[in-house]
Amino acid sequence: MYDFQAYVRAPAPVEEPRPAPVEQAAPIAEPVAAPAAPPPVATAPVEQPAPIAPPEAVAPFVAPAMSEPAWTPPGLIEEDDAAAPAVAEPALAGIPAEFLAQPGDDDFLASEYNPGFSDVATVDRALLAENGMIVPGAPIGPLAEEFRLVKRQLIITSQRLIETGDADKARTVLICSARPQDGKTFCSVNLALSLAAERDTEVLLVDADVAKPDVLARLGLAEGPGLLDALDDSNIDVEDLVIRTDVPHLSVLACGTRKASDTELLASARTRTVLQRLLSANPRRLVIFDSPPALAASPASVLAMLAGQVMMVVRADKTPESEVTAAINLLDACEHIQLVLNSVAFVPGSRRFGYYGKDVG
Repeated sequence: MYDFQAYVRAPAPVEEPRPAPVEQAAPIAEPVAAPAAPPPVATAPVEQPAPIAPPEAVAPFVAPAMSEPAWTPPGLIEEDDAAAPAVAEPALAGIPAEFLAQPGDDDFLASEYNPGFSDVATVDRALLAENGMIVPGAPIGPLAEEFRLVKRQLIITSQRLIETGDADKARTVLICSARPQDGKTFCSVNLALSLAAERDTEVLLVDADVAKPDVLARLGLAEGPGLLDALDDSNIDVEDLVIRTDVPHLSVLACGTRKASDTELLASARTRTVLQRLLSANPRRLVIFDSPPALAASPASVLAMLAGQVMMVVRADKTPESEVTAAINLLDACEHIQLVLNSVAFVPGSRRFGYYGKDVG
């Protein structure tokens, strides 16, 4: 760092005495030649900058007019496979590919629910697989075999009712349970899917659980007007509210708009008229009602008077015997009540359906 005060602090220099000069003889000066003038340097003239021309007026840009291309139907547009980027199909993690299989073309086209109809609803098969339910078109597994046994007992009872002359009740089944969370709706949907696989049967699954409708949500379908709307308004044809699905021989009917007088609507004479309309619309139709739990809501006992048989779902190790007995007493208007034990734990060595047979290519 430079010290600007150093000259102030430094002592003044002391002058030493100088010796007296000695006089010498002056030398004789020699003539000095004058310096030669430098040669002239040629200078180039300074070039003046060219004057800048004023900017010309630029016309505004006008986009060229383009003719609109003629519309071409999508089926006639030629796609360039090389130029089009490959779009990866969405993958459903954790779902085996066979669970997403569609119904066979022959069976599907032979049914009355041809996919060409605009009002056919698509059942979400991936949702069924995620919830551990029967998937139409998938390989037959233990669950499908179990419900084959269940539906066979119901079909046998139905045939006996026909022989006794009660044909209408023979085509009506009520699915019920003693209390919530026993798997009633799970069994209703699986039974309907299993019965729909029959060649000579058309299945109509009715969501009659007016307190907590859940059938359409299990199938991945949207809610809409349904049974309660047809019961409340005599001008509504209930057959117009039936939803046809892409599962062969399976239709569904939504619960509809819930009201405070749901039980009274179901107990009215209008209910018998609506049920008769559903049965007469298709002679091969089997109507399955998914009702509320018998001990939780009163509509179950009312619907039991219309059904030819009741399938009572009992949850293993959860439903007390006293509640099962009380529920059966409430449903005694139906003469044929059968119990189905649901959610049974697997015991090694016990009877259990599995794979048996040859692969069908």
